[in-house]
Amino acid sequence: MAIATPADLADIDLTDLETFVQRTPHDWFKRLRDEDPCHWQDEKSGRGFWSITRYEDILALQKQPLVFSAGVGGTSLDDLTPEQVEARMSLLDMDPPRHTRLRALVNRGFTPKAVKVYEDRIRMLIRTILEETMPDREFDFVDRISIELPMQILSDIMGTPLEDRRTLVNLGDRLLGNTEPEFVGDLVKDQSDLSQYAHLPFSSPAALEMFDYALGLADLKRAQPGEDVVTILINSEIDGDRLSEHEFKLFFLLLITAGNETTRHTMSHGLQALLENRDQLDRLCADPSLAGSAAEEIIRWATAVHHFRRTATEDVEVHGRTIREGDKVVLWFTSANRDERHFDAPMRFDVGRTPNKHMAFGLGGPHYCLGSHLARLEIKVWLEELAPYLPDLHLNGPVDRMRSNFFNGIKRIPVRYEGDRV
Repeated sequence: MAIATPADLADIDLTDLETFVQRTPHDWFKRLRDEDPCHWQDEKSGRGFWSITRYEDILALQKQPLVFSAGVGGTSLDDLTPEQVEARMSLLDMDPPRHTRLRALVNRGFTPKAVKVYEDRIRMLIRTILEETMPDREFDFVDRISIELPMQILSDIMGTPLEDRRTLVNLGDRLLGNTEPEFVGDLVKDQSDLSQYAHLPFSSPAALEMFDYALGLADLKRAQPGEDVVTILINSEIDGDRLSEHEFKLFFLLLITAGNETTRHTMSHGLQALLENRDQLDRLCADPSLAGSAAEEIIRWATAVHHFRRTATEDVEVHGRTIREGDKVVLWFTSANRDERHFDAPMRFDVGRTPNKHMAFGLGGPHYCLGSHLARLEIKVWLEELAPYLPDLHLNGPVDRMRSNFFNGIKRIPVRYEGDRV
């Protein structure tokens, strides 16, 4: 069922999760960019927030992390007490200089040089996954491919046992998909029930299970240290102090969930975009050198995380609206990446788009995605290895989207393979 753009801007409801199940409401975002780029959004179970939808505005706000703070109120839409914010504060929710110091612990593991060593591993892994999957002819692309590639690579980097990957995927789904009935069941029926978990990341009881897993893995790494990120975290020092147990648990949870979920959903959206734009699919297959620009376009097109929230630390005027100290301010990256003021024909999927300075990784601020280089490499190599199969891949049913206005998630993509390359 199509969703019409409301006649009145006040009727646009970016908290309506059912809309995001059907599609990302790009028509709504276009109207907000054009007519009300600093838009007040009421919430049924919150105090409301400002929606920032233009590319240049978001870029400017990202460059002012002490005015538009991640740490004061956290990065989710939840209205939290200072104690709850501190209890669930990961790297994602910190402001400089605290954020800068903690990020330095793992930066070296995610530099272009560091992730480049995984290229052959990624290539062989996706090649093996494709060779094992395509003979089945009909399958769910998300389950068989989008989940497997990033999680197996992340297992190498983090030092988690490969056989635990589906356990970690399940926990990540329950954490980040805390408004998706398939993942969390009855918890979504009454969001007030989540108040008892407000001190946990994403207000999810699954965080406790992830914490327990992290502590068990830390014990293993103390006994059998490796060259992985978990070993680095438990042994690193900041100004002579080691991470506390709680800091380690939050760090681990963030790296596992962000490192898996974002790349998975980006790959899923990328496949859907290619299968629905056969001219661009044919163009990529005819010219494999486009894999790099195609990867960037898929990342822009998908924008796996719709938004992050900030909190104003002082009164600020944006487009004639006064944002008061303490107000929630939501940066809609999914809107910025379709902003006609920055991109030529942004609603066109173009595997050769250059330049393509998108915002999917949080351009302009201290929270620029730690795993951006790894994600780019994974998507590029995935496209290079998938290209020979693409002409014979077809959608085999409706794409099943996640119920969330935070994560642009896809749960299932049924596909059919009709080729001879098996």
